[in-house]
Amino acid sequence: MRSAIDELAMIAHKKGVRLLPSAEEEKTNVGIDAWSLDLQRKYNTTPGKATVFCTYQAYLKSTPAKLASHLAIAKREGFTAGVKLVRGAYLASEPRSSIWSTIERTHETYDGLAEACLRREWNEVLRQDPSDTDPSFPAISVFLATHNARSVSRAMAIRNAQAIANQPRPDLAYGQLFGMADEVSTKILAVRREALDGNTSIDFPLAFKCVCWGTTGQCLNYLLRRAAENKDAVLRTGETRRAMGTEILRRVKAMFGLA
Repeated sequence: MRSAIDELAMIAHKKGVRLLPSAEEEKTNVGIDAWSLDLQRKYNTTPGKATVFCTYQAYLKSTPAKLASHLAIAKREGFTAGVKLVRGAYLASEPRSSIWSTIERTHETYDGLAEACLRREWNEVLRQDPSDTDPSFPAISVFLATHNARSVSRAMAIRNAQAIANQPRPDLAYGQLFGMADEVSTKILAVRREALDGNTSIDFPLAFKCVCWGTTGQCLNYLLRRAAENKDAVLRTGETRRAMGTEILRRVKAMFGLA
């Protein structure tokens, strides 16, 4: 298995493809994180560009300290940290004491971690690891995997302000599950089109959709699990429906030259 994954990481590195291992329960993540960090040491050698990422779950109380520790390792050993931020998916199986007591605290943690990474500055949520005596921030590549429109808007506002100020920006991509939060994805694409049209005062965003590949039987349990994990996105189907209705109307008007 190690040989197969190493070969996959090598090919991905040569082709410039991101590998984004998912997180599991925290007791399992000890092994997943160790393996991912080993692969980062070997393949995240291009400054500011990551091939292999670790996934950090914002609903866990331990996540800010763990991310700070991993960033300290990346800085000390000279590789680019690949940071994939998610809110988390194991409320039913994690010890309740390991998880923030409110969804608001999870939101604050997610947005605080994202802001620190995008600004490459320590803050009240992401504090520098005590073992790290160098105040600088390491080279980093960020993947914001979220269906939360507010988190995406906050991240885009930071990036646009950096673009206006002509500040350096870390590598960033956004991701949503295929068939969920499409209104969030289309908003990102609309900004991307505006940037392509020459608006240099906004950041040029990258958006990806995660697609489950296989037969219906192979994919069904995965899709049911994703739906259960993303109840807040499922509950926002009304917003999605309204957003799609607006887009259909825009396209119809465009057909008749009314847009």
